[in-house]
Amino acid sequence: MCNNIHIPINHHNGKDGHDHEHKFWSRRSFMQALGIAGSGSMMLGSNFLTASAPSPLTAAINMAETDNILILIRLSGGNDGLSTVIPIEQYDTYANARPNIYIPESKILKLTDEFGVPSYMKSLEPMWADGQFKAVHGVGYEGQSLSHFTGSDIFANTDLTTTGFSGLNTGWMGRHFENIYPDYLVNPPESPAAIQIGQFGSLVFQGEETNYAFVTNNIDQLEQIAETGQQYSLDDTLFNDCMYGDQLKFLRGVANTTYEYSGKIHAAYERGQNQVEYQDNGFARQLALLARLIKGNLGTKVYMISMGGFDTHGNQPLAHERLMTNLSVAIDNFYDDLGFTQQDDKVLSMTFSEFGRRIFENGSNGTDHGKAAPTLFFGSGLNGSAFVGDHPTLDNPDGRGNLEYTMDFRDLYATVLAEWLCVPIPLVEQHLLNHPYAPVNLGFNCSGVDFPDIVYSDGDPTPPTPIGGEPTPELVNAIVHKPFYPTKEAPHIYLEMPFSAHVDIQLYNILGQNLGTVFNEMMMEGSTEINIRERMTLPLATGKYIYRIQVQDQKMSKSVVVV
Repeated sequence: MCNNIHIPINHHNGKDGHDHEHKFWSRRSFMQALGIAGSGSMMLGSNFLTASAPSPLTAAINMAETDNILILIRLSGGNDGLSTVIPIEQYDTYANARPNIYIPESKILKLTDEFGVPSYMKSLEPMWADGQFKAVHGVGYEGQSLSHFTGSDIFANTDLTTTGFSGLNTGWMGRHFENIYPDYLVNPPESPAAIQIGQFGSLVFQGEETNYAFVTNNIDQLEQIAETGQQYSLDDTLFNDCMYGDQLKFLRGVANTTYEYSGKIHAAYERGQNQVEYQDNGFARQLALLARLIKGNLGTKVYMISMGGFDTHGNQPLAHERLMTNLSVAIDNFYDDLGFTQQDDKVLSMTFSEFGRRIFENGSNGTDHGKAAPTLFFGSGLNGSAFVGDHPTLDNPDGRGNLEYTMDFRDLYATVLAEWLCVPIPLVEQHLLNHPYAPVNLGFNCSGVDFPDIVYSDGDPTPPTPIGGEPTPELVNAIVHKPFYPTKEAPHIYLEMPFSAHVDIQLYNILGQNLGTVFNEMMMEGSTEINIRERMTLPLATGKYIYRIQVQDQKMSKSVVVV
């Protein structure tokens, strides 16, 4: 045994029901969390994979003049919307539905005549007064899942066909970054595209080939990286009494090198500093560290942090008060901190949760899994505080006591992508699986669309890609792997070229080291089949590799397994 050596383990005991689902949240693998494992769709098989070169719209993203930063705040467990935003005009119905857990009128902070928040969220009152707080009512989707696992996946992958443990294995942000960085596996950006604290149970940043976030298990891990520049300590004393000490030390060293952004994070941490005092809890520590990295000009545009504990089936009043008090105080401190360097207007924060909770209390002073719930937005970029959209009625719930949604969560994602991160609208629709663009007026506008009148839908959002000034079809129409056979003849790359061009294919290992040339010659229009193993002069060990295809000045990279 080795003392103080933590190795993440996935637990799955096959039980049905609520407890099983909680255990299954941690099914995401450690290798996937490192960002070096693909989604599995490129593993040798009979899958057809479209791999187009970056379009002019993609190039426009790279050149978009926005320094805006987005922070996604995951309220894990299913946040109770009626304990977050209280509909004063429906107060009697609300109180009658919750005789033991309702919030008394004397403890409601009335922000308008129609809506208020619990007084334990009073730390947000100055932000409301300064125009830095918006709440969007009734966020959900048609046929909302009441499953933790499925609900979390749907809010991450935006695939409303997701059922049980099956669904699209890419996330809305992963698809966004996949367009920005088509050659990410070989040529990643200078700074992390995204940073995520808490690795399990979310597909938000997952692309076809990799996870685009720098992921740590918890705030302790990211703090260590920020403070030291290393993921794992290599102190010899940790391994003295360990049977496999040398091997574990080696693996930790490899993991440290895999986290190629550790030095960048450490440098930003050293440049930045906190100028307010945060509370000593996990959520506050996450925001304090993010403030320091942002003020240190790390360059990362998207962060995701989390707060657990919202699965309030029992003793909800005390639990929810503690959670939302911590959130409110930390958010207020965070924006005060950013205000010292006048960066508060460049940072937008938004909450999300896998579902809401029911109108009626249960028999345990709590509430059970429900549907719609509010999404909270924070930041000076909102240019005014407001309650947005229509609050669901409490008088006509479904047969299980659920609030019906009035705002599709994908419309909020679309608005944030197009109007805050300045992603072109056709690409926004593509990232959201062709969901038509219907923006929500949150106080910021990058696209120039007229919010009241816009109804955007385009069946073919991506135009052909011009190469060398001449309009042509996509660079590579399709990459198809032959069916998997565990022999030295596999794997193959099958290319269908719509035009004649010089093609260069380089092979890399998962640490980014160039192993040699697979193909470098003129390729005629039509189909070509390339055997990777036969083309390489050096023998290839069994394992995962990355190949990069370059045609003229355009590149893309994909992963492949060699057996």
